[in-house]
Amino acid sequence: MPPTPRLTNDGRASSCPPAHMTYTSYMTYKTYRGLFPLLLILILLLMLDVSAREPIPAPPKIEAPRKTVRARDLGIPFDGTPGKFNAITDVPGVEVGYTTLISGEGKLEVGKGPVRTGVTAILPRGRDAMNDPVFAGYFSLNGNGEMTGTAWVEESGFLEGPIVLTNTHSVGVARDAVIAWRLAHGGPDAEGFAWSLAVVAETWDGWLNDVDGFHVIPEHVAHAIESAQSGAIEEGSIGGGTGMICYEFKGGTGTASRMVPVAAVAERGSSETKQFAVGVLVQANCGRRPQLTIRGLEIGKKIPGSVYKQETGSIIIVIATDAPLLPHQLKRLARRASLGLARTGSVSGNGSGDLFIAFSTANPHAADAKPPIRSIETMPNDLMDPLFTATVEATEEAIINALVDNHDMIGRDNHKVETLPRERLQQLLKEYNRSR
Repeated sequence: MPPTPRLTNDGRASSCPPAHMTYTSYMTYKTYRGLFPLLLILILLLMLDVSAREPIPAPPKIEAPRKTVRARDLGIPFDGTPGKFNAITDVPGVEVGYTTLISGEGKLEVGKGPVRTGVTAILPRGRDAMNDPVFAGYFSLNGNGEMTGTAWVEESGFLEGPIVLTNTHSVGVARDAVIAWRLAHGGPDAEGFAWSLAVVAETWDGWLNDVDGFHVIPEHVAHAIESAQSGAIEEGSIGGGTGMICYEFKGGTGTASRMVPVAAVAERGSSETKQFAVGVLVQANCGRRPQLTIRGLEIGKKIPGSVYKQETGSIIIVIATDAPLLPHQLKRLARRASLGLARTGSVSGNGSGDLFIAFSTANPHAADAKPPIRSIETMPNDLMDPLFTATVEATEEAIINALVDNHDMIGRDNHKVETLPRERLQQLLKEYNRSR
């Protein structure tokens, strides 16, 4: 029999096997005891391999970015010369930001959804110069709508802060949110007063959106302001235009611009010209299908269909320019948006809130309290015709862009609104010799 285990002088166990084991079995035991950690590792690896073979839920489907297709891409022969981006952001300093809210489907549950709405923010001088007002003018073609803050625009001649666009029942929260944002980021004015009469406008998106659910919150307004940028901007079902319908096709946000050579004011007899930009952004939610007209062609009558029994929409039109215009001249510019709207077929029906505002980014610091007397640039009325023309042209194209750069949408109670069919539109334009 092998000797029984014993302790060595330093307290460690000796190498002798236990009394109940033979020497052979003891050595076998030691061998397997040494292999135990390795076996444990192998078992764990096997378990990981098996779990890796279990079905794994597919990751959420990520849709490829939608290709931007604008009205000019379809060969529509618009007049005038657009700017680099053919957008309101061709006016230097202007920035645009969006918050788009899309969630839920099926039957309407007020307060829950479906949600198809959002916020658009237009910053005349960008975030860095938010507290530098711009000269502005306001015009109402049909007043069945809301644009807050315009009484002070009319009285003072200045637009202070951003222009925000949203749905009809979110005007209040958006107005309060703009004021809160400005107070948090701007502080009091030169005289120590912290106040704001925010300009917030609306169109009704209740055919697709849970408009009574009040889904727009202050954070959404703040995000639209803080995400504003210059350069190319998105169109269609985005921002405040998300749930809008135009000529009973899917409508929403559209933009366009024109570059305008204006004769030099100083020397009327010279051939010198100066170039200004006119940019337009629309939130298009107006018109009946048979009214839709594109470059004089009655497109709506040739693509029959309907969404609702009577017009329940509106349109907000924002015009920006860097031409040095005074408030009364900007009001004249805002009126001309009516003619661009009319080119697309609208008659500005009783139920349509057609509200327009124009501003100029020229004359920075014109509203500063000091010095008390200052000089400003302006231009004579008899040189404004090119700016009027540019406003009409850009307004027309912005509305058509809102229709073309878009997609079908299904909203509350499974209401579906189809986009203007591009191929059919191109066919009609070619058939009637209206394409480039």
